[in-house]
Amino acid sequence: MLNLNIARTLLFLGCVVCSNGRSLQANNKNLLSTRSLFDEKNKEHWKIQAQWTLRTKLETPLNKKVAKNVILFLGDGMSIPTLAATRVYIGRKFGHTGEELKLSFESFPYTGLAKTYCVDHNVADSACSGTAYLSGIKGNSGTLGLSGAVKRGDCKGQKDDANTVTGLMDWAQKAGKSTGIVTTTRVTHASPAAAYAHSADRKWEADADLPRQGLRCEDIASQLVGGRVGSSIDVIFGGGRKNFYSRNDKDSSGNFGYRNDGRNLIREWLLNKQSHGVAPTYIENKRELLNLDKRKHKTVLGLFASDHMPYNLEAGISDPSLSEMTQKAIEILSQNQNGYMLFVEGGRIDTAHHETKARKALDETAELAKAVEAALRMVDPENTLIVVTSDHSHTMSYSGYSKRGSDILGLANAKYNASDNLPYSTLSYANGPGYKPPTDFRRHNLMLDNMNSLNYTFPSMVPIPRETHGGEDVAVFAKGPWAHLFTGNYEQSFIPHAIAYAACIGPGLTKCNL
Repeated sequence: MLNLNIARTLLFLGCVVCSNGRSLQANNKNLLSTRSLFDEKNKEHWKIQAQWTLRTKLETPLNKKVAKNVILFLGDGMSIPTLAATRVYIGRKFGHTGEELKLSFESFPYTGLAKTYCVDHNVADSACSGTAYLSGIKGNSGTLGLSGAVKRGDCKGQKDDANTVTGLMDWAQKAGKSTGIVTTTRVTHASPAAAYAHSADRKWEADADLPRQGLRCEDIASQLVGGRVGSSIDVIFGGGRKNFYSRNDKDSSGNFGYRNDGRNLIREWLLNKQSHGVAPTYIENKRELLNLDKRKHKTVLGLFASDHMPYNLEAGISDPSLSEMTQKAIEILSQNQNGYMLFVEGGRIDTAHHETKARKALDETAELAKAVEAALRMVDPENTLIVVTSDHSHTMSYSGYSKRGSDILGLANAKYNASDNLPYSTLSYANGPGYKPPTDFRRHNLMLDNMNSLNYTFPSMVPIPRETHGGEDVAVFAKGPWAHLFTGNYEQSFIPHAIAYAACIGPGLTKCNL
């Protein structure tokens, strides 16, 4: 990713040379060498960079074609500070300062801001936000695929069809497109579940999670296998195997399932697909994923972990990466001449932030950027709309006055220590498990910590077991047909309506029914 951006910069400088049909020296003998133009102390560096950005924007044509394919990338909890810090994290890996870099999707021509609140909460969770950006309807915190008329835990409200909402996956399927879900979390977790499930509580992932008394609602895993939308999804890659097995059964890794009803939903999924005349397959590891023959199997269920998939920094040789899952999903779905709708979630950005483990959060963000770049290499930008966004923010802040090139995961510039003469970290959280209790009535001295540890919990101001989400807007990046619709500031629930317009799917206004 880094080398590609450097290559693009070099290409840009070459275009400057070619645009006038003369070399830089022939054009102006006083201009500095190309090498010196990379020097930020040289004013020409900034002039050329700004002029290139201006020219790019002026010359970018509006693509008003129909989006045959749509890929919606979701960085769960990927706040704007997370993006900025990830640039530096990646840059330092390759011997650069990093602030000047762009993640793959930050080079997209159109950017906007989405407002993330729920109907009943000013700070969103992944369930109400998932419902918004996948269905176009805002709901209450903790609820999936339901209108704001249903409060969390209201099983009766879930059973009332008048309260259910569908969105992009349903609209794409009705238009004859293939559909897919890729995630690094459990496939029954809030973000992916919002694509196919209707649940009054995001925690009802398996029947064992349902209340023991009162009405019994259908759990999320069952809806993925037997629901109208869930059962029609062609590619499902992620974790969460335990929610598909009985407590009495073990998976290939020796882990017991979690279900109380004795059902084996993987077997049910295979039988259901076969009954519809397709040749399904079920896979559990990286080798099976990479060796999968797309011509033989156009519908695939891949559950690669009992729970969430491991963090990239802790992954084993049998664990596929987000990029590998994304590439295989595109290979399979691309066989449909009507196109496809693919949802890809980098879900462990969020779980790392909840643990105030900033190192893992930044690395998972870098993995999402790699997956976006992998997709860009495979698709035709003329007929494929790619949107990259987040569901909500987190409380991580990026502060201090550290010098360029400083370790983003280290301490802020010692010159600017706090008034107690103790250092503070460049990255910190408003709340969470990283709270450091005072010692002898003095703030904890971070110099005593091993901040290089993979599992270091970064400092937080308020002690709570899990860090909370943040309430600010999130960025939206778009490239492809009708990508210009995603500029400005809008409700998160606008996103699927704009996607549907571009792809000519859904019951609302589209490019095809003007």
